[in-house]
Amino acid sequence: MEEKTETEKMVRVYIMGREFEVPATLNIVKAFEYAGYRFIRGIGCRGGYCGACATVYRFKDDYRLNFTLACQKAVEDGMYLTILPFVPAEKAKYDLDKLKPRGTVLLELYPEIARCVACNTCTKACPQELEVMDYVQAAIRGDIEEVANLSFDCIQCGLCAMRCPAEIVPYNVGQLARRLYGKYIAPQAKLTHERVEEIHACVFDEELDNYIELAKEDIEQLKKIYVEREIKVG
Repeated sequence: MEEKTETEKMVRVYIMGREFEVPATLNIVKAFEYAGYRFIRGIGCRGGYCGACATVYRFKDDYRLNFTLACQKAVEDGMYLTILPFVPAEKAKYDLDKLKPRGTVLLELYPEIARCVACNTCTKACPQELEVMDYVQAAIRGDIEEVANLSFDCIQCGLCAMRCPAEIVPYNVGQLARRLYGKYIAPQAKLTHERVEEIHACVFDEELDNYIELAKEDIEQLKKIYVEREIKVG
């Protein structure tokens, strides 16, 4: 008998406690679907950007709890896993226009960050490999810019909050810091303001109207226009 190719290899995974055999080439999202599960809400981009497929998994005879994004992790034999599309977490209410980027603002809105015991569990749980504990410590110090920079790639999956023994929600702290940094601290881009003013002045309206009219054409007419423009440009 011929040996199975890589694409034909199957692995055993356990979804909600039930055993399934799925192709070894699938990521966790696709493995769920292969096993018959349907995602009708929660799962979004499937590309590692939305943070809606936070996943917890273990292997048999291994006490360690592992964390990942289901769209970014290939299945492995013996995985016991579940996807957590939402991690309960309360967010502080604030009006960004009324806030000031003073050093105490993060601590005032999220006083629980003072409970951080620097265990680094949040960092170990982050599928983006961010230094979560470091930006929580920076938040305690009032360093808004440092928090914004260290949390820049956060996708709000919630795994850090789920693991924190001090019941901190680091991703909400990082989000507030990035908003404050963007509004009050980051250098303003001159060209961006100029372009916004041009939009308000309707500078591009005629061009946009042309595109709208172009979109109404049938496919054959679009091909003709494309060829004519190509010849003209050439």
